[in-house]
Amino acid sequence: MANTSRAARIVRHERVRKNVSGNTARPRLSVFRSSEHIYAQVVDDSVGNTLVAASTLDAEVKTQLTDAKSKTDEAMVVGEYVAKRALAKGIKQVVFDRGGNKYHGRVKALADGARAAGLEF
Repeated sequence: MANTSRAARIVRHERVRKNVSGNTARPRLSVFRSSEHIYAQVVDDSVGNTLVAASTLDAEVKTQLTDAKSKTDEAMVVGEYVAKRALAKGIKQVVFDRGGNKYHGRVKALADGARAAGLEF
């Protein structure tokens, strides 16, 4: 791989994924952060299915983003939506996968939003 920040993030993500795996009882809350958007999905790794997902591109989420002042505020809203959707499917506990990113800024805001909406991790 090229010596870039993207390649470094992928290496960090692989290192995290060696220890973090979701199962049916406790699926994985995976976060992907691009320069413009943030995506979150709850994944059951034992089957390989995405159970619920939310992002800044969802139509339902976009309606709530009009009053968001920053990308961090948007990440908080996405965290709340993914938690609401997970709770609606009966998922209360998850394992957090930060996707190779540092646990601060938008990634931390998404986690805080999910916790505030009732998801446990």
